[in-house]
Amino acid sequence: MVIKHLGQRVALLIDVQNLYHSAKNLYGARVNFGAILKLAVSQRVLIRAFAYVVRTKTGEEKAFFGALKTLGFETRVRDLQEFYGGLKKADWDVGIAVDAIRISSSVDTIVLASGDGDFLQVVEYLKNQGKRVEVIAFGKSASSKLIKSADEFTDIGKDPKKYLLKK
Repeated sequence: MVIKHLGQRVALLIDVQNLYHSAKNLYGARVNFGAILKLAVSQRVLIRAFAYVVRTKTGEEKAFFGALKTLGFETRVRDLQEFYGGLKKADWDVGIAVDAIRISSSVDTIVLASGDGDFLQVVEYLKNQGKRVEVIAFGKSASSKLIKSADEFTDIGKDPKKYLLKK
Protein backbone atom coordinates (compact mmCIF):
# COMPACT_ATOMS: atom_id res chain seq x y z
CA MET A 1 0.00 0.00 0.00
CA VAL A 2 1.23 3.46 -0.89
CA ILE A 3 1.13 6.08 1.84
CA LYS A 4 -1.27 8.94 1.23
CA HIS A 5 1.06 11.93 1.52
CA LEU A 6 -0.44 15.15 2.86
CA GLY A 7 0.83 17.10 -0.16
CA GLN A 8 -0.78 14.84 -2.76
CA ARG A 9 -3.15 16.72 -5.06
CA VAL A 10 -6.40 14.80 -5.48
CA ALA A 11 -9.33 14.88 -7.88
CA LEU A 12 -12.50 12.98 -7.02
CA LEU A 13 -14.90 11.83 -9.72
CA ILE A 14 -18.15 10.31 -8.45
CA ASP A 15 -20.39 8.25 -10.71
CA VAL A 16 -23.49 9.17 -8.69
CA GLN A 17 -25.85 6.79 -10.51
CA ASN A 18 -23.52 3.82 -9.96
CA LEU A 19 -23.21 4.41 -6.21
CA TYR A 20 -26.87 5.40 -5.82
CA HIS A 21 -28.19 2.21 -7.44
CA SER A 22 -25.70 -0.02 -5.63
CA ALA A 23 -26.65 1.46 -2.24
CA LYS A 24 -30.36 1.21 -3.03
CA ASN A 25 -30.23 -2.36 -4.36
CA LEU A 26 -27.75 -3.81 -1.87
CA TYR A 27 -28.72 -1.98 1.33
CA GLY A 28 -32.00 -0.15 0.73
CA ALA A 29 -30.19 3.04 1.69
CA ARG A 30 -28.74 6.26 0.29
CA VAL A 31 -25.06 7.18 -0.07
CA ASN A 32 -23.44 9.60 2.36
CA PHE A 33 -21.56 11.65 -0.24
CA GLY A 34 -19.98 13.85 2.43
CA ALA A 35 -18.32 10.78 3.94
CA ILE A 36 -17.17 9.65 0.48
CA LEU A 37 -15.56 13.06 -0.11
CA LYS A 38 -13.76 12.92 3.26
CA LEU A 39 -12.54 9.37 2.55
CA ALA A 40 -11.31 10.31 -0.92
CA VAL A 41 -9.37 13.36 0.23
CA SER A 42 -7.92 11.73 3.38
CA GLN A 43 -6.30 15.00 4.55
CA ARG A 44 -4.63 15.54 1.18
CA VAL A 45 -5.10 18.57 -1.09
CA LEU A 46 -8.41 18.50 -2.96
CA ILE A 47 -8.12 20.11 -6.38
CA ARG A 48 -11.57 19.27 -7.79
CA ALA A 49 -14.53 17.08 -6.82
CA PHE A 50 -16.97 16.24 -9.58
CA ALA A 51 -20.35 14.58 -9.09
CA TYR A 52 -21.90 13.26 -12.31
CA VAL A 53 -25.68 13.43 -12.00
CA VAL A 54 -28.82 12.96 -14.08
CA ARG A 55 -31.68 15.42 -14.37
CA THR A 56 -35.20 14.05 -14.87
CA LYS A 57 -38.20 15.81 -16.39
CA THR A 58 -39.84 16.13 -12.97
CA GLY A 59 -36.88 17.97 -11.46
CA GLU A 60 -37.30 16.15 -8.13
CA GLU A 61 -33.51 15.88 -7.77
CA LYS A 62 -32.87 19.65 -7.51
CA ALA A 63 -32.53 19.58 -3.71
CA PHE A 64 -30.06 16.69 -3.99
CA PHE A 65 -27.97 18.63 -6.53
CA GLY A 66 -27.97 21.60 -4.14
CA ALA A 67 -26.82 19.38 -1.28
CA LEU A 68 -23.91 18.10 -3.39
CA LYS A 69 -22.87 21.68 -4.19
CA THR A 70 -23.04 22.57 -0.48
CA LEU A 71 -20.65 19.68 0.25
CA GLY A 72 -18.18 21.17 -2.26
CA PHE A 73 -18.92 19.13 -5.37
CA GLU A 74 -19.05 20.56 -8.85
CA THR A 75 -22.06 18.89 -10.43
CA ARG A 76 -21.95 17.74 -14.01
CA VAL A 77 -25.55 17.38 -15.17
CA ARG A 78 -26.94 15.32 -18.03
CA ASP A 79 -30.62 14.96 -18.95
CA LEU A 80 -32.22 11.55 -18.70
CA GLN A 81 -32.93 10.20 -22.18
CA GLU A 82 -36.17 8.34 -22.64
CA PHE A 83 -36.53 6.07 -25.67
CA TYR A 84 -39.53 4.59 -27.41
CA GLY A 85 -40.71 1.58 -25.41
CA GLY A 86 -39.80 3.09 -22.05
CA LEU A 87 -36.04 2.49 -22.01
CA LYS A 88 -34.26 5.20 -20.03
CA LYS A 89 -30.58 6.00 -20.28
CA ALA A 90 -28.19 8.51 -18.79
CA ASP A 91 -24.65 7.36 -19.38
CA TRP A 92 -21.79 9.43 -17.99
CA ASP A 93 -18.96 6.94 -18.65
CA VAL A 94 -17.33 8.83 -21.54
CA GLY A 95 -17.69 12.18 -19.76
CA ILE A 96 -16.09 10.83 -16.58
CA ALA A 97 -13.24 9.22 -18.55
CA VAL A 98 -12.56 12.44 -20.48
CA ASP A 99 -12.59 14.54 -17.30
CA ALA A 100 -10.24 12.08 -15.57
CA ILE A 101 -7.75 12.35 -18.43
CA ARG A 102 -8.21 16.13 -18.69
CA ILE A 103 -7.55 16.80 -14.98
CA SER A 104 -4.79 14.21 -14.61
CA SER A 105 -2.05 16.73 -15.47
CA SER A 106 -3.10 18.87 -12.46
CA VAL A 107 -3.16 16.12 -9.81
CA ASP A 108 -1.13 13.27 -8.35
CA THR A 109 -4.10 11.04 -7.54
CA ILE A 110 -7.43 10.40 -9.22
CA VAL A 111 -10.11 8.92 -6.98
CA LEU A 112 -12.89 7.26 -8.94
CA ALA A 113 -16.03 6.54 -6.95
CA SER A 114 -17.64 3.87 -9.12
CA GLY A 115 -17.57 0.12 -9.44
CA ASP A 116 -18.26 0.21 -13.19
CA GLY A 117 -15.90 -2.04 -15.12
CA ASP A 118 -16.20 0.25 -18.14
CA PHE A 119 -13.57 2.44 -16.43
CA LEU A 120 -10.89 -0.24 -16.57
CA GLN A 121 -9.14 1.22 -19.63
CA VAL A 122 -9.05 4.77 -18.28
CA VAL A 123 -7.66 3.51 -14.94
CA GLU A 124 -4.90 1.64 -16.79
CA TYR A 125 -4.17 4.70 -18.96
CA LEU A 126 -3.90 7.01 -15.92
CA LYS A 127 -1.58 4.58 -14.13
CA ASN A 128 0.61 4.41 -17.26
CA GLN A 129 0.82 8.21 -17.05
CA GLY A 130 2.26 7.87 -13.56
CA LYS A 131 -0.92 8.76 -11.70
CA ARG A 132 -2.12 7.03 -8.56
CA VAL A 133 -5.67 5.75 -9.09
CA GLU A 134 -7.89 4.87 -6.16
CA VAL A 135 -11.33 3.34 -6.53
CA ILE A 136 -14.13 3.67 -3.99
CA ALA A 137 -17.21 1.49 -4.46
CA PHE A 138 -19.38 -1.24 -3.00
CA GLY A 139 -17.35 -4.43 -3.26
CA LYS A 140 -20.43 -6.60 -3.83
CA SER A 141 -21.30 -4.75 -7.05
CA ALA A 142 -17.88 -3.55 -8.23
CA SER A 143 -16.04 -5.03 -11.20
CA SER A 144 -13.34 -7.42 -9.98
CA LYS A 145 -11.04 -6.28 -12.82
CA LEU A 146 -11.49 -2.63 -11.81
CA ILE A 147 -10.71 -3.52 -8.18
CA LYS A 148 -7.51 -5.32 -9.19
CA SER A 149 -6.33 -2.57 -11.54
CA ALA A 150 -6.63 0.25 -8.99
CA ASP A 151 -3.66 1.22 -6.85
CA GLU A 152 -6.06 1.08 -3.92
CA PHE A 153 -9.65 -0.11 -3.58
CA THR A 154 -11.91 0.87 -0.69
CA ASP A 155 -15.04 -1.22 -0.21
CA ILE A 156 -17.52 1.20 1.36
CA GLY A 157 -19.88 -1.73 1.87
CA LYS A 158 -17.66 -2.92 4.72
CA ASP A 159 -18.66 0.08 6.86
CA PRO A 160 -22.29 0.81 5.92
CA LYS A 161 -22.97 2.96 9.00
CA LYS A 162 -20.25 5.36 7.90
CA TYR A 163 -21.03 5.57 4.18
CA LEU A 164 -24.79 5.06 4.01
CA LEU A 165 -27.81 7.07 5.13
CA LYS A 166 -31.14 5.43 5.91
CA LYS A 167 -33.99 6.28 3.58
